[in-house]
Amino acid sequence: MMEEKKGGTSAGGVVLPFLLGFVAALAFGWWGVPQLLFSKKTQPLVFTHQNHIELYGMSCDDCHSFRRDGSFSGLPDNAKCAECHSFPMGDHPDEIKFVEEYYEKGIEVPWLVYQYQPDNVFFSHAAHREYDCATAGCHPDVGSSNELPVYYENRLTKYSRDTMKMKDCERCHATVAAQEPERFAGAPNACQTCHK
Repeated sequence: MMEEKKGGTSAGGVVLPFLLGFVAALAFGWWGVPQLLFSKKTQPLVFTHQNHIELYGMSCDDCHSFRRDGSFSGLPDNAKCAECHSFPMGDHPDEIKFVEEYYEKGIEVPWLVYQYQPDNVFFSHAAHREYDCATAGCHPDVGSSNELPVYYENRLTKYSRDTMKMKDCERCHATVAAQEPERFAGAPNACQTCHK
């Protein structure tokens, strides 16, 4: 006479909790971890690149220019903006805020910069000038937008989520240097290329 097996666990009794736990872990990883790691911040003023380019015919170099020594000026300072905005051009609250709270008081606008690199990274805009950095993935394509992207700050490092990552630099250097090694002899993937 055969004994009947009692208290055994069916395959469904093990698989279902595992699947539920797996799905919960995935959901937490995709949604929860970024919520915990990054905080959302807003820029101090509304700014539209699109209006400056399309309505006023400006180019990127009009505000983000190179100095005489070849270094990149980055974001324009108040003096540069005040070449056109030393008084409010219209009645938008941020237009008035720029003039009254920043320009007239001599306080630079504390823009949140998406692409600040860590101190141990050397990056020359001049060396990368001929590339379309929006297409290459160096920074977001803000030129065709009326809104600045949301700024996500890493709560641990304090850098932007959109700061260019080393893997992106490596990938581009490997591709570019491999395509035209004679032209881009100065763009190897060696550590000291970016870390001086």
